[in-house]
Amino acid sequence: MDVIDTKNRKVIDMTIGKPLKLILMFAIPLFIGNIFQQIYSMVDTMIAGYFLGDLAIASIGATSSLSGFIIDFAIGMNSGFAIVITQKFGAKNLKDIKKSIASSLELNIIITIFLTIISLIFLKPLMHFMKTPNSIFNDAYKYIFIICIGMVTTIFYNSFAGILRSFGNSKIPLYFLILSSIINIILDLLFIIVFKTGIAGAALATIISQGVSAILEGIYILNKYKEYLPNKKDFKFNKIILKTLIVNGISMALMYCVIDFGSIIFSRANNNLGENIISAHTAARRLISIMSAPLGTLATALSTFVGQNYGAYKLDRIKKGLHNTFSLQIIWSLFSLLIILTLAPFLVKLTTGSKNIEIINNAVLSLKWHVSCFIPLGLLVSLRMSMQAMNRKIAPITSSCLELSMKVLSAIVFIPKLGFLGTCITEPITWIIMFIFLLIAYLIQRKNMFKTNINNDLI
Repeated sequence: MDVIDTKNRKVIDMTIGKPLKLILMFAIPLFIGNIFQQIYSMVDTMIAGYFLGDLAIASIGATSSLSGFIIDFAIGMNSGFAIVITQKFGAKNLKDIKKSIASSLELNIIITIFLTIISLIFLKPLMHFMKTPNSIFNDAYKYIFIICIGMVTTIFYNSFAGILRSFGNSKIPLYFLILSSIINIILDLLFIIVFKTGIAGAALATIISQGVSAILEGIYILNKYKEYLPNKKDFKFNKIILKTLIVNGISMALMYCVIDFGSIIFSRANNNLGENIISAHTAARRLISIMSAPLGTLATALSTFVGQNYGAYKLDRIKKGLHNTFSLQIIWSLFSLLIILTLAPFLVKLTTGSKNIEIINNAVLSLKWHVSCFIPLGLLVSLRMSMQAMNRKIAPITSSCLELSMKVLSAIVFIPKLGFLGTCITEPITWIIMFIFLLIAYLIQRKNMFKTNINNDLI
């Protein structure tokens, strides 16, 4: 069996060293990268709000859950692929790393073609299903159509980033994201202000900047990681590797998509409340995404840590890493709540440019409800990602089904009766329920997780 060189500076072996330090060092670049990724959406919202008005914000926000559903399927698949590569890295198996990368690239080509065709065919029917208001329908369609056309850039950026992170490298994806964010800002201003392309310009800026990131990242991997990349023979059909990738990819994609499908139904009910509520919800979501970014990045860093150590069968390190990450999640959640309680109105005005009191007040209401429940959210995502990294898929997927059920219930009961307050309380209540469920599932399965022979638990 070929063995990887863990002394290589381009890779980080998380099976040795202090767990807290390793998780933090991996998470910090991820966090900064996540912030810059959020800047894509934030800049779209800010420039659209300042130069195109409140309806432009609503146009972007009205279909955000739909575009998220489509793109998150691909992101989920690649997250599953990355788990397999991470475990092979932890096991120091170079031969299987190459085969896994080869098969994941082949699967991504198929995913790109399939998702692009399907999304473009069903885009308008889905928008009608979501009850997108007529006043913003055309602009919303332009925006999401262009995003779907450029889906290939998102898919392959995430594929390349997943490969790098499997090797413990979270810095390089960050550098390319920073560059892409700068390009995105420049193109947003150029297309919207100079060329007067309207909402379509914001979408074009996003996919072009993501395309640059994907291309540069691919070139970097080709130049710097040749010894880990597949040869021609590695692209030959391998039933075991392919099956492992597909099972892990589908389980992660299903988890993402069940959540997003719930968001589509949720958005459908929310879209009935009018343009001002859509704008308020969009503004709040942008800020919630930024504030919750550290929670997601810590969970992603923990997932890589758990995956490598599960591959190496170092289970005591997994327990310690999980406990350390829980502590960090709680600290950030409390800090975020302090910021929102003191600065929420200012942040909403800053990010939207809106002076509409209804939009500002409703966005602040949403922020306070959501950020108040960041602690269960942070612990939830940490548990979910860790269990996936240890090949325990049923409980995370079931928790996603719970979220779907809650959003459907909200769309049918809470939002029609409570209005935007129903929108605000749905996710916080759901996070609490999902965390309790996953914690119980984790405690029940923990003994079995740590008794399982890794070599017999690939699928």
